[in-house]
Amino acid sequence: MELNDEITINAPMARVYEALNDPEILKQCIPGCEDLIKHSDSELEAKVVLKIGPVKARFGGNVELDTSGAPDAFSLTGQGSGGAAGYAKGGADVTLSEADGVTTLTYTAKVDIGGKLAQLGSRLIQSTAKKLAGKFFKSFGEVVDSVEA
Repeated sequence: MELNDEITINAPMARVYEALNDPEILKQCIPGCEDLIKHSDSELEAKVVLKIGPVKARFGGNVELDTSGAPDAFSLTGQGSGGAAGYAKGGADVTLSEADGVTTLTYTAKVDIGGKLAQLGSRLIQSTAKKLAGKFFKSFGEVVDSVEA
């Protein structure tokens, strides 16, 4: 499954990039996030509870960041397990561009799922993934907008 979108955030690129690397901001923006631990500048560990259709699961997983193109671009890869509910693994490429103090964030994400989750049907998974991504970016934009420069 592939997701992509473009989001406009009313903040300078440096502030957006900084927020994308702040575990506390990410934790409050990721739907269902119970815990987000930054082990290093390139490694995060997350615990997230999600309900997708009839399946509710607690996922634990690791995310690795590649910031070699920062602050204009970076990528992330990760995988998580939800026990009997299944697993998810994937990655995303993110680019940031700024014009007049407003940042445009563009992303392309690819996700593979397995287990009970994969049996739910691609339409349900796709629509839930889009909804979760939308919630994250709406919340992220609001949090970044509210942070004073």
